[in-house]
Amino acid sequence: MVVQFPDMRRAVIEALQALSDPEYQRRVWVERTYPQPGFYDDLTHNVNVLYDDTSVAEDPRAQIGVTLESEAEAAAIESLTAVLDPLLDSLPTKLEDAQVISRPEWSAVVRAAQAAAGIIH
Repeated sequence: MVVQFPDMRRAVIEALQALSDPEYQRRVWVERTYPQPGFYDDLTHNVNVLYDDTSVAEDPRAQIGVTLESEAEAAAIESLTAVLDPLLDSLPTKLEDAQVISRPEWSAVVRAAQAAAGIIH
């Protein structure tokens, strides 16, 4: 299926890849070792892509044909938000990314993002 907004789909895929890679998170989000000048990434950016910029996390099924291609992709995003939403809701404000990714619940987010990235590519 061709999606209506392929650039937004790419942004979703990039966010899933970032959320699925603990080594990347440590290197880029915590150590701020960026792959090239002018590059920036952090947890907030990736959450914003999924929730605010594309609304894919808010209503994955509504995004089929828009940024997602199938029910399987929507289900993968739902599985991710099932673990990401409670974690985000439980966090005090103003935590550093290092503090968030060191929480025990973060491993479930990484696993769900890995599964979603494997389906949405």
